[in-house]
Amino acid sequence: QVQLVETGGGLVQAGGSLRLSCAASGRTFSSYAMGWFRQTPGKEREFVAGINWTGGTTAYADSVRSRFTISRDNAKNTVYLQMNSLKPEDTAVYYCASAYGSRWQAFSRRADYDYWGQGTQVTVSS
Repeated sequence: QVQLVETGGGLVQAGGSLRLSCAASGRTFSSYAMGWFRQTPGKEREFVAGINWTGGTTAYADSVRSRFTISRDNAKNTVYLQMNSLKPEDTAVYYCASAYGSRWQAFSRRADYDYWGQGTQVTVSS
C-alpha cells in the first residue's frame, strides 16, 4: 500500500521560508516521478511543482517559479519543496503526489498522479 506523508507546514510571515517534506513508502520511490499541488477552500487543486526520478527534470507553476524549489532524495524516499519569499496567496493545503507515467518526465496535470498524501497546511500572514 502506497503511503505519502507530508510534514513541514505551519504559519510564517510574508517573505519567510518553509520546507515541506514528503516521505513515501509502499512502492519503489525511485521508479516514479513526484509532484506537489495545493488547494484552498472552494478552489480546484492546482499544480505547484513536479520532478522526475533523477531530479534532473523539474516543472513549476508560473506563480511559484523562482521562489519554490522541488528536490528529492531517493535514498531517503523523500521529496521536498523549499518555499522562499512566501506570499499570503501561497496559503493553502499542500499535497504531495506520486505519478504513474514515465519516471523520466515531470508532470503538471492532476490526472498524471495516482497517489496522494493527506496534505499539510501552510499559512502565510501579511
